[in-house]
Amino acid sequence: MVKKLPKTGPSATALTATSVALALAAALAANGPAPASAATATAKAPVDNVRIAAHFDLDQGRMPENIALSPDGTAYVTFAAARQIAEVTPAGTTRILATLPEPADGGVRTPVLGFALTTGIVRAHDGTLYVLYATGTESLTGLWRLRPGGEPRRIAALPADGLPNGLALEPRTRTLYITDSVLGTIWRVPTTGGTPTVWSAAPELASAGFLGVNGLKIHNGAVWATNLDRGTLLRIPVQRGGHAGRVRIRATGLTGIDDFAFTGHGDRVLAALNGPSEVALIKPDGRHTTVLTATDGLRNPTSVALRGHTVYVLSAAYTTADDPNLVLADLTGNR
Repeated sequence: MVKKLPKTGPSATALTATSVALALAAALAANGPAPASAATATAKAPVDNVRIAAHFDLDQGRMPENIALSPDGTAYVTFAAARQIAEVTPAGTTRILATLPEPADGGVRTPVLGFALTTGIVRAHDGTLYVLYATGTESLTGLWRLRPGGEPRRIAALPADGLPNGLALEPRTRTLYITDSVLGTIWRVPTTGGTPTVWSAAPELASAGFLGVNGLKIHNGAVWATNLDRGTLLRIPVQRGGHAGRVRIRATGLTGIDDFAFTGHGDRVLAALNGPSEVALIKPDGRHTTVLTATDGLRNPTSVALRGHTVYVLSAAYTTADDPNLVLADLTGNR
């Protein structure tokens, strides 16, 4: 059971980290390890020159949850327990851009986790950032927008009994897609904001008791998503008129899968496996190999992004409780 937390502060943050660790550890243990046939042996070949680019302060709740990149390699991240949006320069310098307002109750009504947290983030071409915020309250839970030099503003409310998590932007239609890991739903809302609509609530998105549909990307005419509880990578075609097609399971046996990124125009995926502290390379046929591990500096990785041949991996240290960080690596070989 997740403990109730006081309002966020230096002492409350430690309780936050502990509570998250307890919840995630219990859920991952219940899911069990991936089937032995699901993955082949560890293969380091696709990545090289692994290094830690930035360390974050766990005592301040700076557990990085999600990442968006600018053309110059600047990383924009959400710090989950700190309720913050930050930028990390290519040199590794961290600057806080905004802190979202704290709920009056400290966020204890946030489903499953029991504390308010910032989750998904995307960046538009003009530098505008869109961020998801889960608080357990009707007044704050939803989609927030942060324009360059401005203040964060909520532009779409989402259900307080849900947990908005993954976020993806379709720039052509100016549409944002949002996963809800508790309600097992993918929402859709225009970048101008307004009332979200349910795009898919297929059974493959549902949780198995903790967190269901999680990471989210738009790629080659489809919405791709992960299901943390079920350890699956899913593909949902976008049909004529923008409607959701039938869900296809593209890979299984991915214990604790969180966010992910495509390595190029094809369907090869690099995915963060939160519980095992690994990054997996998933091939188009569903087979996967481990390419990064805790020995490379991973501490419960939450998200992956690519800019050119550079791989960015955020680690939140949810259960390891040490050294949340940003790991960089060079992608090699056939993309």
